[in-house]
Amino acid sequence: MKTCAVIVAHPDDETLWAGGTILSNPEWNWFVISLCRKSDKNREPRFNQAMLKLNAQGVMGDLDDGPDQKPLNIQEVEQAILDLLPIPFYDLIITHSPQGEYTRHLRHEETSIAVVNLLESGKIITNDLWIFAYDDHKKTHFPMPIVEAPIFHKLSHKIWLEKYKIITDTYGFDTHSWEAQTTPKTEAFWQFKNSLEAKKRLIKK
Repeated sequence: MKTCAVIVAHPDDETLWAGGTILSNPEWNWFVISLCRKSDKNREPRFNQAMLKLNAQGVMGDLDDGPDQKPLNIQEVEQAILDLLPIPFYDLIITHSPQGEYTRHLRHEETSIAVVNLLESGKIITNDLWIFAYDDHKKTHFPMPIVEAPIFHKLSHKIWLEKYKIITDTYGFDTHSWEAQTTPKTEAFWQFKNSLEAKKRLIKK
């Protein structure tokens, strides 16, 4: 059994960008971290229900996620991850891209950078790092999977429908919402064996 951690900024990110992968591998031991919205009386119970649908364990943090989107100190994000992860080692860790999945959300970018920093420092360890591979080309369309990504998995209709229902029924997004219209039918990931490889390829700062 693989131990897998999905580290995301918001409740619903895990389902939007990797829900099909989670649902397609029920034999793996999934643990999901959402770094924001623990105090949100609407999103927190919906996140817990989504974990049941995904057959995953999950926990939420409460990093600032206000509308102003002021940058967070990366060390604060790193510490939030360490506080929420029950163990330091996973066979697989999945997280955001340093460029985010769409234009643009600082918390996605900060989460990715914090995960890579923690891997580089050895505070968390994994055999395999997958980073979401989606792009909206500066808002010219809904986020779409990047075809050049090494992991490019077209979901079965059954799996996609389960994922879509978590977005619409469990999280409560209207069928005309950005989230519902975005819900990818193909999931794509960049894959790395170590943090230095990930930094060299993806972090352009």
